[in-house]
Amino acid sequence: MRRWLGSIVFTTALFVSVVLYGPIALLVRAFGYRAMYAAVILWCRAMLTLLRRLCGLEYRVRGLERLPEQNAVILIKHSSSWETIAQLVLFPRQTWVLKQELIWAPILGWAIFCLKPIPIDRKGGRAAVEQVVRHGQARLAEGLWVVIFPEGTRVPAGQTRRYGLSGALLAQAAGRPVVPVAHNSGYYWPRRSLLKRPGTIEVVVGEPIATTGRDPREINAEVHAWIESQIAQMPKPP
Repeated sequence: MRRWLGSIVFTTALFVSVVLYGPIALLVRAFGYRAMYAAVILWCRAMLTLLRRLCGLEYRVRGLERLPEQNAVILIKHSSSWETIAQLVLFPRQTWVLKQELIWAPILGWAIFCLKPIPIDRKGGRAAVEQVVRHGQARLAEGLWVVIFPEGTRVPAGQTRRYGLSGALLAQAAGRPVVPVAHNSGYYWPRRSLLKRPGTIEVVVGEPIATTGRDPREINAEVHAWIESQIAQMPKPP
């Protein structure tokens, strides 16, 4: 019962905070992009703190020292809503590839749009990939890291899908490595589940993978094998 109560209170607070804090973040945008980004980071930290206190859900990160000095492309598993919040706190100033429907949402979508995302039509095929490569290079040139969910959508914990090529193609075009990131958040904050299980989410940052002169499919296979093998070794909640 206590787990359910904490989860309900947290979920309610999360949605209410978006409604209340979203307009504030949009107002802060008048002071510039960096000011708004800082305001969003504060919100993310507050949500992670609330998650720890109400649901007993913490996280531990290994391998941050492996991040290259120059901004790069991060390929991270997407199995929960947790990483969409935590990644802003864990990694340097960044942008994300996301489905274009998100930016149409009142308040939240408007705020996300102001943070320079790369919205795509997930049914766009080759055109969507070209959009990621084109806009991704521009964001990298601005000094932002580009975060991509290679499976394109949330995948339930313990499952996997084919990894898309856009991340590897973007990294190649920009002359940057890809950085694989594995985590087991989907076991603690399951997809489409109200209940958040207590425990410690494990996050592991892998070694940067060079992309120059390599077949994108080979790069994807390496990323996929590393991420899935890391997750398989991570503990699961009782």
